[in-house]
Amino acid sequence: MRKKKIKTLARNKRAKHDYHIEEYFEAGLVLEGNEVKSIKDQKVSINESFCQIRNGEAFIVNMHVTPYEYGQGGFSKQDPTRTRKLLLNKKELKKINGKITEKGYSFIPFELKEVKGLIKLDVAIGKGKKLYDKREDLKLKDDKRRIERSLRNMY
Repeated sequence: MRKKKIKTLARNKRAKHDYHIEEYFEAGLVLEGNEVKSIKDQKVSINESFCQIRNGEAFIVNMHVTPYEYGQGGFSKQDPTRTRKLLLNKKELKKINGKITEKGYSFIPFELKEVKGLIKLDVAIGKGKKLYDKREDLKLKDDKRRIERSLRNMY
């Protein structure tokens, strides 16, 4: 049995800080030209991007893919932050759409990765955290770090 070869290309670090993540989905991306080469070179950012559903299809908006510098042709003229289609099945789209129509839920890009040579995007459904939730998470993280540090110093 072979293990999947997974390489993380980009991660939205603010997602876990800003949202209570409830469920993850793995989606493919519709890419053009040399975008794949540029993404595999990790010249991509999903920090300012967001996902939305339009006419029963999922899209990622504002994902920045730096144009591939060695490429030929029209890719260098394309908009690096253009809207790209996400490939999800109808059952997943229906589930996501049902959740994000509820108040407080968001459809968030979480992690861009390469799985067996294919570019996949982990998207998540999350509910926005309040300021006091964020503070509580930071306190717990700090306490955990302090305990680990004291245990290391004991031994």
